[in-house]
Amino acid sequence: MLRVAFLSFLSTLGGILFWDRLLPSTQSWFPIEESFNVQAMHDILYHRQHIDRYDHCEFPGVVPRTFVGAIILSILASPVVAAMQLFDAAKICSLLIVRLVLGCLVLSALRFFRIKVRRKFGFHVEAFFAMLTALQFHLLFYSTRPLPNILAFILVNLAYGFWFEDNATSTLKCLTVATVIFRCDTVLLFVPIAVELLLSKSISLLQAIKCCLSTAVLCIGFTLLVDSIFWQRILWPELEVFWFNSILNRSSEWGTHAFYWYFTSALPRSLLVAYPLSLELRFIICSVPIFNVSAAVASNRVYNNRRKNVWRLLFLMLLGSLLVSLGCSAIMFLASYDNYPGGHAMKALHQMGYSRHLPSKTVHIDSFTAMNGVSRFSEEYSWRYSKEEGIALEEYRDKNFTFLLNSELPFVDGYKCLFAVNGFSRAHLQKGFPPFSLLKEPKVFVHGNMRYKDIFHEILFLTKEHRWMQMNC
Repeated sequence: MLRVAFLSFLSTLGGILFWDRLLPSTQSWFPIEESFNVQAMHDILYHRQHIDRYDHCEFPGVVPRTFVGAIILSILASPVVAAMQLFDAAKICSLLIVRLVLGCLVLSALRFFRIKVRRKFGFHVEAFFAMLTALQFHLLFYSTRPLPNILAFILVNLAYGFWFEDNATSTLKCLTVATVIFRCDTVLLFVPIAVELLLSKSISLLQAIKCCLSTAVLCIGFTLLVDSIFWQRILWPELEVFWFNSILNRSSEWGTHAFYWYFTSALPRSLLVAYPLSLELRFIICSVPIFNVSAAVASNRVYNNRRKNVWRLLFLMLLGSLLVSLGCSAIMFLASYDNYPGGHAMKALHQMGYSRHLPSKTVHIDSFTAMNGVSRFSEEYSWRYSKEEGIALEEYRDKNFTFLLNSELPFVDGYKCLFAVNGFSRAHLQKGFPPFSLLKEPKVFVHGNMRYKDIFHEILFLTKEHRWMQMNC
């Protein structure tokens, strides 16, 4: 176990250094990756074989991403989506279904890992593992977001489970699939686990090479076949991602975090109470579930010795920490509700009933709005949408857009601000109860073209909620 601890610690430290240099700021990168998969699932479900209508043909993004995850989720969700189409359900319901499918897959993988934790460490450790996981907002929040990290996360949890039951072949297969298809940087987790399996003689070097190579060849062939069809050129997406991030080192153009950010922000926000407890580890791997296992082992030790004097104090601190984690998760939940102002703006615009007055409605959506809640799932059939980029401020007047959704332009020549949608800004400490407040600020502005007088006639019939949003303009 000490050997595993040493190797895993080196993996964690090396991974943080590597990601800090190569991977962009999560605030700019994650919405792009999520947006791609959301649009891909919509297009697979609604455009099917008509690839020329797919969103990525017009907006390919910085680097290509694989369609494999989107295809799997779409296939699993397709029976329910097809049934809803028979009843003319709104497309936004289909988004809920595909995200529900993804959440079920993530929770199933976590359940598989939890069972292996119980068999290795016992029922009490399993209970603490489940409790710590349930109290961590970010883990559950991201579990339904179709990011490459989350798709790889499913396979990584399966790998952990197989690792705990000493099934070396299945462990390496899961990590190989995750690395080759979904996240190339999973190799930083792959290497120390593979080394541990070799040092513990769970598998021979020749067997490991055969297992990894055969799985990698199959995965490369599969992703080449699938993604070359959808991208309409010979393509292995994760190879291009690796080349862009590691060889060209161009991901820094999208912003990076300082080295200490992982210890002072990312890990504390993700792990909450498990963060200090996990420092008692015997083994450390750069992943939340493994941190949670180690924290659960520490919690179990505190629980078993709770009747002793010193341990009694630690047990009370543990209970208090769990309550603090619950409170932090509740605060993050409230803040996260306002993290998709683009989606709220689109919904409010559709609900204002412009279809009664305007035969043609064209909405321009800027990049921030598109990455913060707006997707093809939120579109309505009688409207037209544009995500044209590179439009100068003075050029909007000459465009024939009926509405504008943007994040940086409260005033646009030729347009009038109809309303603005607030988004979460920051938490503010204050005296009294509660000791904090969540501050918001206008994030997305909705403008109407002044050529269309019927737009402003509709403002006379705004709901109370819409009138409140109009005051932000």
